[in-house]
Amino acid sequence: MHKDGNDGVPQEGTADHEADHAGEAAPEAARLKGLTGRGRAVRGTVAGLASAVVIVAAAGSLVAAASMGPQSAGSRTLEAPLAAVPAGSNVGICPGPARLLEGTPVGTDPQFSPESATARTLVSGAVLSTNAGVLPGSRLAELNGNPLVEIAKDPGSPTAATAPPALLAGVVSERSVDSVSVLSADAAGNQQATAGGVMSYTATDGDLQGLAAAGCQAPSNDLWLVGANTSLGRTAVLNLSNASSTPATVSLDLYGAEGQIQAPGSRGLLVAPGTTRSIVLAGLAPGQAKLSIHARSAGGPVTAVVQQSVLRGLTPGGVDFIVPGAAPATRQVMSGLDIQDPASAKALTAKQGFADAAAALQLAVPGPADAVVEIKLYGRDGQKALPGGGVVTAKGGSVTEVSLAGVPAGQYTVAASSDVSFAAAARVTRGLKSDGATDFAWSPSSARLGSQHVVAVPRGGERYLVFGAPEDRAKITYTPITADGKVRSAAAADIAGGTTAVIKVPAEVADSAVLGYVVSASGDAAYGTVLLEQDGRADIGAVAVAPGAAGQEQVAVKLGY
Repeated sequence: MHKDGNDGVPQEGTADHEADHAGEAAPEAARLKGLTGRGRAVRGTVAGLASAVVIVAAAGSLVAAASMGPQSAGSRTLEAPLAAVPAGSNVGICPGPARLLEGTPVGTDPQFSPESATARTLVSGAVLSTNAGVLPGSRLAELNGNPLVEIAKDPGSPTAATAPPALLAGVVSERSVDSVSVLSADAAGNQQATAGGVMSYTATDGDLQGLAAAGCQAPSNDLWLVGANTSLGRTAVLNLSNASSTPATVSLDLYGAEGQIQAPGSRGLLVAPGTTRSIVLAGLAPGQAKLSIHARSAGGPVTAVVQQSVLRGLTPGGVDFIVPGAAPATRQVMSGLDIQDPASAKALTAKQGFADAAAALQLAVPGPADAVVEIKLYGRDGQKALPGGGVVTAKGGSVTEVSLAGVPAGQYTVAASSDVSFAAAARVTRGLKSDGATDFAWSPSSARLGSQHVVAVPRGGERYLVFGAPEDRAKITYTPITADGKVRSAAAADIAGGTTAVIKVPAEVADSAVLGYVVSASGDAAYGTVLLEQDGRADIGAVAVAPGAAGQEQVAVKLGY
């Protein structure tokens, strides 16, 4: 366990083309140490938001004044104008290390006991240069504002380039951290910076051994997490982090297999600026094998991540960071599912305590109406039949689990659709021996790929980019970013509709370690995940590709009522 303190070379494959290229017990029950204060380095987002409020308020005042004046009989309806909102900083909050709870009396903070000599928590990330070839001011800092790494200084006013400059990257490579950290990049030329980061945790001993990773998450006021478990031997801690200068008041809606859970103490959770608040979910919803959380913040935006771990008697069953997925919708897609041999998996799950040691899909339906959900699975060579037919009824206001037992071993993308909105995530597992350590990972539903996603990839182990095109053909361009800050030559994968492509990430390109990729997609809808494994170990992790930078945003100013 981690101790407390501060401290492409294309290759043939399946689908049409694949390449092997460089490619958070009660609300006062818990709080992590060393996460107080106020972070000056990450206030850019709040400043940008305040600017947006001023612009929209000013426009509203003009509309109100106009409505009080006399109206001409010949007045005509005008289209609502778009008001440009100044771009804010690109901010990603990276989770802190996995920590083991050591006795959690109600009303006190949990104490954490580090018991691993091998645990490592590292953050890597990259920031891309602007169209003028200038790196925006960027940095990695602790949540309370203490600096860790300066990636690039403020370049000042941008100047016009005489020729199209080469794309550059400012990087932070394998920075060891012992708390929540923030990767931020300032806006340049009124365009939001393009950046991305990832936190990875590994341990080969202790109760929390395994591999877990999570992308550095953009703060939000509305978040959905699927996959938590508070049953015997399972520990789930919800960590809410506030990187803004505005206090956040968070309310939690909890959904289990039997319906919505009315939990005293799940409302009005204050998260002070520059801090993380930790909530042991078993204090709110004990004994829930299938638990989904809807976190809503009033005030400052927050990030949410569930540290989920399993201990079967004395045998470690893995650790993962469950992050928010796409908001409830009538269609959800998850990629990066690596399914083990079905016969061996069936034998393992038949043993007592191992029911959750197999691949499965969880569906959370927040509304009162039941959802009839059609599930389709796409492998390297096309759609695979799902045992049971692939059509299930998910009860409204509850969480339903759909087993993926019997699916042939391989890498997959799963698409689920219904006429009722739902949230979803898929669980993948590693390890087939009941007397040995096992691990698991949750792949949340993700957004459709667009252009210029910075996909940071943890170093070490076996790493794969997994892309799925559920419907029609899509083309994915993936360009390696190396630890020396260079953006290398691009490669492309042409993915046939209804298939999944898997691209192995090499350790190096041109004698420099691969830190990540710039990923862009064209054609039909495509989705992506970074799949992480360790050769010779039952370790697995999955990081869904986050939405790209928003650029310069525009807000429609409505006239009238």
